[in-house]
Amino acid sequence: MTDLGSAADGFSRLALEMHDASGVDETVEALVEFALKALNCEYAGVALHTAGGRPDVPAVTDPAVAEIYRFQLAGDDGPLAECMRDRATVSIPDLVEETRWPEWTKKVLELGVRSVLDVPLWTGYGAVGVLGLYSRRPEAFGVDEEAIAHILARHAAVAVATARREENLMVAVDARKLVGQAMGILMERYDLDSDRAFEVLRRYSQDTNTKLREVAQQLIDSRRLPHV
Repeated sequence: MTDLGSAADGFSRLALEMHDASGVDETVEALVEFALKALNCEYAGVALHTAGGRPDVPAVTDPAVAEIYRFQLAGDDGPLAECMRDRATVSIPDLVEETRWPEWTKKVLELGVRSVLDVPLWTGYGAVGVLGLYSRRPEAFGVDEEAIAHILARHAAVAVATARREENLMVAVDARKLVGQAMGILMERYDLDSDRAFEVLRRYSQDTNTKLREVAQQLIDSRRLPHV
């Protein structure tokens, strides 16, 4: 049974670590390391939703977890896929008795795992990803462990969502700076006003199917664009 008092004390430290993390990767690294201690399991990992649809796996505590995720995501079937799709916790007390995903179960048993707990990460704005917990012991995740995992998942979901927004904001600010520099080059070299300079960049972006940020960077690096 997990020590609830110790876990509660650890949450405050984890919250500070995730708050101070410089990005998504550091945030989830803090999450999985804490999960190992708080839930007394051998392995943990995080899979995150992405805009492209295929989940990203930014943090695992052991190569075994990476293998579990790789095998599962390749077939788009298993508890991780179900948890991510339905935003529902999936608990497998003993893989020896699991019948829903025979190929995945066989693979995970070969890695020495006996019990699994996949918990969704989500906020009021939508799904964020999944926290996966793995133990070599059967029946490793009881009622107390699952309750702690859910609290941990809620903390983590907010922290990851916040880190992503901050990263996206930084990318957007950086992109605006690049576009502004590129517009300045066009305005000076071709005697264009700001509206016309932006239109040149936008048209080139559309014609070449290149992101506007990349077009701006290309112009800054080469000091020219073809067909301008």
